[in-house]
Formats: sequence, structure tokens, C-alpha cells
Amino acid sequence: MRAVADTLAARFNPVAVRGELSGFARAASGHCYFSLKDDAGQVRCAMFRRAADLLDFVPRDGQLVEARGKLDVYGPRGDLQLIVESLKPGGQGTLFEQFLQLKAQLEAEGLFEAARKRPLPAQPRGIGVVTSLGAAALRDVVIALKRRVPHVPVVIYPAAVQGSQAPAELCGALQVAYSRAECDVLLLVRGGGSLEDLWSFNDAGLVRTIAQAPMPVVCGVGHETDFTLADFVADLRAPTPTAAAELCAPAREQRLGELDYLHERLSSTVLGMVDQQGQRLDRLAQRLGRPSTRLHDSQQQVMRLQHRLQSGVLQSAQRQRSRLQALEMALPLAHRRALDRQQARLQRCEVALEMLDPRLVLQRGYAFLTNEQGQALTRASQAAPGQALRATLADGELGLRVDP
Repeated sequence: MRAVADTLAARFNPVAVRGELSGFARAASGHCYFSLKDDAGQVRCAMFRRAADLLDFVPRDGQLVEARGKLDVYGPRGDLQLIVESLKPGGQGTLFEQFLQLKAQLEAEGLFEAARKRPLPAQPRGIGVVTSLGAAALRDVVIALKRRVPHVPVVIYPAAVQGSQAPAELCGALQVAYSRAECDVLLLVRGGGSLEDLWSFNDAGLVRTIAQAPMPVVCGVGHETDFTLADFVADLRAPTPTAAAELCAPAREQRLGELDYLHERLSSTVLGMVDQQGQRLDRLAQRLGRPSTRLHDSQQQVMRLQHRLQSGVLQSAQRQRSRLQALEMALPLAHRRALDRQQARLQRCEVALEMLDPRLVLQRGYAFLTNEQGQALTRASQAAPGQALRATLADGELGLRVDP
């Protein structure tokens, strides 16, 4: 193997390789391990801490990069690997470009709108989990739920989480969960992996199926730095499967603590109300006193009211007597005044009647003509030639005849 490594070093090194990042991971030691691939194939890469510390960007799966380094052979496995000494972005990779195109398309459909997001139930009566039965994520979720909410039933809807058949199986499992309506919240979970491993969760059909969920969906796929389209359409994204379980299941200890707090508040409130009512009862008892005292007070009040009534009647009778005496004294004077007014009015009427006496008019030389029937004549047309008339003068009457 050493001879092969020496031959590669002598003939090819140093080299520059351009490809898409896949399976990028940084170990606790600070070393980075990943693969570079293109349509023709892929090569394993290792980037030691010294070179990794010089990176000025955050590498992510699917990103197109340009790596410079030396080809070597990894002895224990006999694999060809590239020891990367420098790494820089080389544009977007094909797979990542597909991711961005799908994201833009689904975003235009309104599937990622914040207004669609629903809050998680505070006390779920049932929790559903969509994942593979053999996935480590399922074990982590079940352990977290058992620890935090052992009283809440958990329903597993199995489906493949990787491979070509995974999107269809995930959609089928979701539809089963929708139709059964057994859960108040649904967890869609999977462990970490490369962009290719998680690609099933970027399927457009799966995204649209998640958008149709009648209950809130929490997506916990991959690690904290992994993002899929399922994360954007879900009601809530969790950085890990365990975090997804914790987000939808408040810790049992926390709920018990809240119950204890509410119990203390309720007890304090009830005791306070009892004390308050006891004090009120004491005040009422003091006001009530002995029945004999209350009876004596009532009798005293009746006597006071009786005295007030008698005094009021006497005062009213005295006022009425005084008013009657005043009226008796004023009546003769009022009678005389009324009689004087009537006499003066009668005299005025006599004078007016005398002024209307027709004899006064006759004394000024006028005559009053009547026909044989005694009807008064006021117009010449009322007299006919030869008609006999009677003229009344101031001192007597004359007979007259109308000339023709």
C-alpha cells in the first residue's frame, strides 16, 4: 500500500478536485471528513484540524467546492483518499440547486407561509410518530416521550426514511394518521445523514401531504444544521428527533410543579375567603346583638314615630284652623268688593243701553217707516206706488201714501 501511495504522490500530487460535498462531518478532534462527487464518481476526503481552522465558510452537503491537496491511500481499508489542505466554494452543486428550485416552487404555492403555522397543543391526548421502525430516531423519541409524558399514548406510523420508495411510504403513513385521527400532534423524524440521505424529505409530494395535515406537525429530521423542505412546511421545526419529542411533550415534572403551584394558590384563596366570611359573620353578629335589645330599640323607634305623627297631626289641624279664620275675616270684604264691581258694571251697561235707544235718533229729525204689516222699510225699492205706509216720529205717528 505504501508503494501505491508513493507512486500516486510522485505522479499526481498536488491535485485540485472540483465536486459536490457529501456527508460532511466535523469530528470532536476538529478533523473534517467528507466526500467529493460528480457524475463520474466520488472520492473520500479528510481535512485535518490545522486546515479546517482556516475555513472562511461553513461547508454544507450539496455545495460545489474546489479542494486542493494530496492523494493518499488509507492503509487500514486500502481506500483512495484526498488529504485536503484548502477548500473554497465553487458555486452551487447540482443537488443543492435542485433543492433551491423546489423550495422556490413550493414557496410560490404558499406552503411555507407563516400564517399557516399552528400552535402545538398544551396537553396532547395522543402523539403520532412517522419514521422507520429500525431508525435510531424512533428509539430516541420513544425514550424522551416515556420520560416526559408516560401517560400519553404514542402511535407509530412506520415508513421508510431513505431510498427511492421513502417519499411514497412517508405520504402513505401520513395519510393513515390523518384518516385515523388518533393524535393531537404528529412527529416526522429521522436521524442525521448527508444531503442524499435526507433527500426523501425534499420530495414535493411529501411537502404537499404535510401541508394537508389536520393536526400540527413537528419535523425533526437530521441534525441542527440539516434543513429539508419538510422543515419549512411543518408547523414547527425541531433541530433533532429528541428535541421534536420534547417540544410537543412538556416534562411531567414541570406539569406536576404547575399543579402544585395551582393547588397552593387555590388553597390560599379558599382559606382567605373563609377568613373573610368569618369576619363578616362576626360583624353581623355584633350588629344583631341580643333579641331583647333589638326589641327594645324597635319599641323606642315606634314611640318616636308615634310622637312625630301626633305632633304632625296637631300642627296640621292648627294650620287649617288659622287658615279658616283668615278666610272668615276676608269673606265680608271680598263680598263687598265683588258687589261694588257688579254695580259699576251694571251702570256701564245702562249707559250703553240708553245710547242705543232709537228715540234719541228720532229726536234729531229722523222718521221710522213701516208698511201695513209693521215691517221696517230700509230701501226705496221696498215701497210700491199707492202703498200705505206709517212714519214714526219723536212725538207720534203719521199715515202716508206713496205717490205714483
